[in-house]
Amino acid sequence: MNVAVERSFAEQQDAADSLAHLRCEFLIPQHAGGESVYLCGHSLGLQPRGVAGVLNEELQHWAEFAVEGHFASSRPWLPYHEQLTSSLARLAGAQPIEVVAMNSLTVNLHLMLTSFYRPRPGRDAILIEQRAFSSDQYAVASQIHQRGFDPGSALIEIGPRAGEDVIRTEDICSLIEREGPRIATVMLSGVQYLTGQRFDIETITRCAQQQGCTVGFDLAHAIGNVPLRLHDWGVDFAVWCSYKYLNGGPGAIGGCFVHERHARAFELPRFAGWWGHDKDSRFQMPAKFQPIPGAEGWQLSNPPILSAAPLLASLPLFEAAGMDQLREKSQRLTGYLQSLLQARLARALSIITPSDPAARGCQLSIRLHRSPSDARAVFDSLASQGVFCDWREPDIIRVAPVPLYNSFIDVWRFVAALEQALQ
Repeated sequence: MNVAVERSFAEQQDAADSLAHLRCEFLIPQHAGGESVYLCGHSLGLQPRGVAGVLNEELQHWAEFAVEGHFASSRPWLPYHEQLTSSLARLAGAQPIEVVAMNSLTVNLHLMLTSFYRPRPGRDAILIEQRAFSSDQYAVASQIHQRGFDPGSALIEIGPRAGEDVIRTEDICSLIEREGPRIATVMLSGVQYLTGQRFDIETITRCAQQQGCTVGFDLAHAIGNVPLRLHDWGVDFAVWCSYKYLNGGPGAIGGCFVHERHARAFELPRFAGWWGHDKDSRFQMPAKFQPIPGAEGWQLSNPPILSAAPLLASLPLFEAAGMDQLREKSQRLTGYLQSLLQARLARALSIITPSDPAARGCQLSIRLHRSPSDARAVFDSLASQGVFCDWREPDIIRVAPVPLYNSFIDVWRFVAALEQALQ
């Protein structure tokens, strides 16, 4: 991206941005009497202005109807999660039967692995990326252990080549082809949380399934960030949280995808709960579990209304913007950020996120050329200037200009603040 380093260039880009009005739909944290620079949507998305109204309505329904709110309120609680299905399906590139809002990410990951990780002697391994998010690492290792296998040998990690920061797709496929006979499940990220690398889900899924592996993805950093076509790509399962790019608030309800070909695979073992039981007979409390076809059949309990409600304010904003338009703006924002950093601070840092916009989401991960303590001091200086980003040990700052609410001025202000902090 060819850019000028002057603030006026950023102002011109914002003036021409057809999505700029969406920023007004969010509450921007304040600092020193003005708006802060919030570039931390990869950790917690900003609050949409409509959230308070939706939550207050549910609190009023609780006060007015009490238990009858399950049936009598304007948004009955009994089928509450169904209001989210269509929007989530569009964001996931899925059929409505393939998605459900439920639980939290790691709970959903355990539920999926219980069904789709089917180890046997000689084929007991799970493939995961090196430095995967710790909760995924713990979940996968514990699943291997619970099945009576040794994570020390059955947990295969794929990492970057020496001297590189991201994992090459051809290396992933080469490993799968080489180790395929002993890999039961491939479990990777859609977008890697530390580096911001966007994995080639379609190619990896095809490689793995050719070797007889089941394939799942953690989409915590992908859904609402990059376009997805899970149904067309043939992914077996996927899980995500909703508090990052989906702006559902802290602890928001998570989500799950199960491909339609498994919709009536009732023979798959699963952990069952009453909310996954056939809706017509659920309240008859039968002794035998009869799962709902599709992803809903993996539900355990009735959904937490107050952690699902914020998505009713957030998801329509994606509908209004369009994922393709958001993606186009995202690539321009990260391109602008990359160009500014290279023009003004190239000697002080390196970017470990792929330089190809198609191979990343809206996050850039920056490694400072400082000692860990000095690098942390730079990050702390940013915070004192009202710049919200994210620190990862020992020397990485993660920065995510989110196209729904971030501006080119945000990016310019971040680079200016970083330059000051480095001095």
